Amino acid sequence: MQSTSEPIAIQAVLNRLVDAWGRQDAEAYGELFTEDATYVTYVGTFYQGRHDIVASHRALFEGFAKGTRLADETLAIRFPAPGVAVVSGRGDTYKGSRPAKLGKIQTYTLVLGADGEWRIAAFQNTRRRPLTEAVSYRLAPGLVPVAERR
Repeated sequence: MQSTSEPIAIQAVLNRLVDAWGRQDAEAYGELFTEDATYVTYVGTFYQGRHDIVASHRALFEGFAKGTRLADETLAIRFPAPGVAVVSGRGDTYKGSRPAKLGKIQTYTLVLGADGEWRIAAFQNTRRRPLTEAVSYRLAPGLVPVAERR
């Protein structure tokens, strides 16, 4: 049976992820992942393992993502099995003000370790295409997710 504290613990991991990004701390960011974690970026790059995730984020924080912050919004947390959580959310990187609409949809899979800590075992990030989405909804209304139906 899932404890009521588990969603709070999961959200705390994601909050630490946002904080580590904001500090541009690749090591702290990587510590939130399992040793064998997988990480798929919105451009389709596949990283395997904590070392790969840390190294790639170190390069990001020194280059493309230097000075950026991370916005993260949890849409749903579910527990398909004991010690496993799947988080669906939206996110984006930004400089200046946090964007009102976040441009990526994300899935995190977290596992509860033997040490009692939740860590991210898999992350997948997809760039949203609002225009394509709107056109597809207009042409095929059945594609509109229940949560977005008015």
